[in-house]
Amino acid sequence: MRLRCAVLDDFQNIATTVADWSAVQDRVEVVSFTEHFATEDELAVALSDFDIAVTVRERIPFRAGLLDRLPRLKLLVASGMRNSVIDYTAAERNGVTVCGTTSSSTPPVELAWALLLGLARGIVTENNALRTGGPWQSTVGADLHGRRLGLLGLGKIGSRVAQVGLAFGMEVTAWSEHLTKERADEAGVHLAPSKEELLRGSDFVSVHLVLGERTRGLLGAPELALLKPTAYVINTSRSAIVDQDALLAALHEGRIAGAGVDVFDIEPLPGDHPMRTAPRLLATPHLGYVSHSNYRTYYGQAVEDIEAYLAGNPVRRLG
Repeated sequence: MRLRCAVLDDFQNIATTVADWSAVQDRVEVVSFTEHFATEDELAVALSDFDIAVTVRERIPFRAGLLDRLPRLKLLVASGMRNSVIDYTAAERNGVTVCGTTSSSTPPVELAWALLLGLARGIVTENNALRTGGPWQSTVGADLHGRRLGLLGLGKIGSRVAQVGLAFGMEVTAWSEHLTKERADEAGVHLAPSKEELLRGSDFVSVHLVLGERTRGLLGAPELALLKPTAYVINTSRSAIVDQDALLAALHEGRIAGAGVDVFDIEPLPGDHPMRTAPRLLATPHLGYVSHSNYRTYYGQAVEDIEAYLAGNPVRRLG
């Protein structure tokens, strides 16, 4: 009897075409779900007769309560090699093997710059006006050359964002709790003496940190109050690093020039969520990892994970 594999949150309905599933198709029936299951109850019902689940990034929590309700589930494949919303202890207790895939840092770097440039030059405002018969020029672009880009985090993504900033002729500074001057020098950027100094002096602030106890709420109301009224904030990392309510207040009150956001406390965003209508906000529906190359990797390696599991030799195990 063929096993059943659920591919979750396949919004673009691309999982079964972007990768070659022929290696497992004689043993596995693949079912793609293009709609998000908003509650644990909905997910538990939907997955009740599946042996394998493929989940994208950290959108769907696989907590103990859910895993305990899925006795048939034996393999969980998550895109990426880090996932904070899977209860690995509960997975092991329930006999669920958890595997991951590699993920490229290139797409989120490109999206961070798409948001920054879109904000700086009023692209959406001007495009909407042009297409609807609105005013011919209503915004004045914010220059990048000679301005300061402040990076919170200088890892794989942050360092590549820094390279682009330098190419634009920006002064780039960076800060994180354990960032050293040697690492900053290696990347060709200045080490900010403190988070507060980085915020006070930056014209653009971009977040590139891993979410953890030290970074949760790193930018709250007191930190956002340090920014210039002409400054922009970009967050393509994790929503909980920037206090969403504090950011909304700063945008509504005009205390910062704008924000570019790709991550949210709730995903997908409810239709009436205030982030959908906030002023001075350029927002995208968590597109940082969404690219053809990444999807080929995610689903291609998901097939590899399934094939290896069926052969009794799981690869890229997580937990």
